[in-house]
Amino acid sequence: MDRILYCLTIEHDLRWTLAAAILCIFGLGTAFRLLVEARSLQRARRREVALLGAMVGGVAAFSTHFVAMQGYDAGGEVRYGVVLTLVSLALGVTGVALGSMLVMVKEGRLYRGLGGLVGLSGVAAMHFVGIAALQLPGRVIGWDPVLAGAAVAGGLAMALLTGAVVYGKSGARFAATCLCAALSIIILHFTAMSAMSVSPEIVAAGVSGPTLSASTMLAVLALMVMGIVAVAGAVAWMGYFSRSSALKQIREAIDAMPDGMAFYDADDRLVLWNNRYDEVNPELSSNLQAGMTFREIIQIGLDEGLYAEAKGREKEWIKERMASRRALSTMMEQRIAGDRWLRVADRRTAAGGIVTVCTDITDLKNDARALAEARDAAQAANAAKSQFLANMSHEIRTPLNGVIGVAQALANTGLSPTQTEMLELIQSSGRTLQVLLSDILDLARVESGRLELSEEAYDLGRAVRDAAQLYEASAREKGLQFFVEIAPEADCWIAGDVVRLKQILTNLVSNAVKFTTEGFVSLTAAPGPDQNGKPTLRFSVEDTGIGFDCQTRERLFSRFEQADGAITRKFGGSGLGLAISRQLAEMMGGELDCESEPGGGSAFILTVPFKALEAPSAVAAGVAEQTAGDGATVRVLLADDHPVNRRVVEMILAQADVALTSVEDGAQALQAMRDADYDLVLMDMQMPVMDGLTATREIRLHEAAMGLERTPVVMLTANALPEHVAAAEAAGADLHLAKPFDAAELLNLVVALPKAMAKSIAA
Repeated sequence: MDRILYCLTIEHDLRWTLAAAILCIFGLGTAFRLLVEARSLQRARRREVALLGAMVGGVAAFSTHFVAMQGYDAGGEVRYGVVLTLVSLALGVTGVALGSMLVMVKEGRLYRGLGGLVGLSGVAAMHFVGIAALQLPGRVIGWDPVLAGAAVAGGLAMALLTGAVVYGKSGARFAATCLCAALSIIILHFTAMSAMSVSPEIVAAGVSGPTLSASTMLAVLALMVMGIVAVAGAVAWMGYFSRSSALKQIREAIDAMPDGMAFYDADDRLVLWNNRYDEVNPELSSNLQAGMTFREIIQIGLDEGLYAEAKGREKEWIKERMASRRALSTMMEQRIAGDRWLRVADRRTAAGGIVTVCTDITDLKNDARALAEARDAAQAANAAKSQFLANMSHEIRTPLNGVIGVAQALANTGLSPTQTEMLELIQSSGRTLQVLLSDILDLARVESGRLELSEEAYDLGRAVRDAAQLYEASAREKGLQFFVEIAPEADCWIAGDVVRLKQILTNLVSNAVKFTTEGFVSLTAAPGPDQNGKPTLRFSVEDTGIGFDCQTRERLFSRFEQADGAITRKFGGSGLGLAISRQLAEMMGGELDCESEPGGGSAFILTVPFKALEAPSAVAAGVAEQTAGDGATVRVLLADDHPVNRRVVEMILAQADVALTSVEDGAQALQAMRDADYDLVLMDMQMPVMDGLTATREIRLHEAAMGLERTPVVMLTANALPEHVAAAEAAGADLHLAKPFDAAELLNLVVALPKAMAKSIAA
């Protein structure tokens, strides 16, 4: 240790020593900065910058060595061998370059530590080759191997520590890295110099090869130092230019933002704002100045009358606004004078400042208002459509009831064959109109979401047979084979909507019979494959009819579409049945699909959930089996304002033992109930003076007040929508029979319902 201190203080000029240390720190700092910059560049550019950093580091180590040698007292003239000096420079640059390559290969302590060791090894080789380049006339250099080894070991240890431990990306860690790296070279140099001794040469040797004098070497070092300074200046300028360019780009980006942005410091004073902030606050833009507080800015807005919600309560509004700003509430919408709207959001920065973002949402508010108005208009239109459908249902069903009812009554009279044929045409057309009307109303209810499915127990086998039976006669008349097959597992009781299931099946069977001229039509019901772990029922309606192609299949379930869509088509129909059937199937949680080919028949497959139930222990016998001849005359009160409907009911009930009293409105029906006793009331719903619902409620009140038995009331009306049925039940009606009705159904009801009610009361 004494030898090292002696070398530093006695054998070296401290001024050159200090200059060498400063040069080493400065040069290595420049090299490290270049290596850091290289990491952020693309591959080709990265190699160039990394190589420049390695060269600067090597030259800095070389210059440090020879600047320190300028202050070394060798006891006489010192000359430098050119060849070995250049070799030492190459070794230093190569060693540092290899170390830099290791550092650039992969981020991590291991690679940084290895890079430090390799770089310092190159510097050590440079040092000893540089010493070998010294030519001292009349003197010879000797070495202490222990100190020389200590010099290399100490430098390597410090280089390893620098790369693996000290290095960091912060400013302080970067400065520490530069100091420790320089210290590793300083330890190497001055410890190695203390290991060197200069003694007189016994046998004088001549100077070999070209050499440089100390002054020439000093000039060369000056050029190297100038190069390092130039590179350092370039690096500094590049850093400044990069930061300046980045700040300029950030400023341009902020100004190009679609939203207004302002930055306030920790004291809530305005620091900067973009152009859009001026645009969304035109009333404030001329008054905005850096250093203004947010409180002063909103006060300007209050003075300008910008904030409609603050009028008459300015102080309270300011407190609320400042409180929300301090709380940094998520977002607030603010109405500005001129029916403008701003969305304001405040966010706090790490330094305690606040970034305020203002977005002009006037167009959004106007669009929302327009959408709300459009929604209200659409709802009003939908309500008007529903009312129109209800009115049209009533108006169409009323005359249709007359056509069908009179035709059915006429069928029971003596007719000639020609008259019978004409009557069948009338009845067929009436039924077609009735189906079309029902389809249109069903489609409207499905689209509006007002069609609800019931969940009740029913006999699946009986429902399937009933659906098929409606068209069995038509199939036989066309010479078709007609099959109905129900698997034993499916011939059971299930839960579901039997009315809608029969509606789908009858539609499919009707189409199959209609579009088939020869061959067969079959309806099968059997358990289907499980879907999502739940059992299903599979219904298949197959025929040997006209069939259809793939293009037709794609549009077949659309509204008003048929496979036979030509203007010369031979098959009628609305084209609504399949569209409604598919929608009903989906409402049931199932699906409806088909397979077909032109001329090869069709197969329609309905799949619905299978909810099997236990069969009821006893099923009550229907009242339909009762006849008109097994009791006394039935007293019936009919209330209907339409004379044709009254006449139709009179002709139908004339076939049974019925005493019929007819009135024209609900008020007359109520008075008739007060004046006489009746077994059954047939009440129209829509009548003048007093409607059927009001009249029914008044009848129930009259019965309750007088202690009379309940008289069955049947709504015999063209109002057939579900809401009409529900309203009738709420008013006190017992049944709802929609027009047009079947004559046999009305006769059966008139005879059976009073007796069934009487038995229920007696029980």
